[in-house]
Amino acid sequence: MPTPGTPLVAALIPDCTKPEAHHAAYRSAKANDAIFVCIARHGSRWMVELDAMASSGPTIPDQAVAVLQSAAEALVVAGTVTQANIAPDYISMLAIENEQKAREIAAAFHAAMHGLRQLYIAVPVPRRRA
Repeated sequence: MPTPGTPLVAALIPDCTKPEAHHAAYRSAKANDAIFVCIARHGSRWMVELDAMASSGPTIPDQAVAVLQSAAEALVVAGTVTQANIAPDYISMLAIENEQKAREIAAAFHAAMHGLRQLYIAVPVPRRRA
């Protein structure tokens, strides 16, 4: 069993295709102060969802969001996903061909969000003065 608040490996990413599974997984993430992550079937394709608001950690800074955005754009260009939405606290990617690829992407972005957040905590970026 993973330690609460640590990135999940692909095999442990919950399938939240059913609404009750989504609610249970989100409640579990909140209870464990963890970044929420899941996959879900949408028709014949899959989606990935991550939500850092489930945890009490700091917002991921703009510089880190740019890294996540770049990775998501590469997936769109490659045709691996058709749409990616990236914000400081939320990521979704749609129309992934199969469950295994969705799990792989979810695990990678989950680990990246954790790592970028931990890096920001350890080495805070000074705020620019207006």
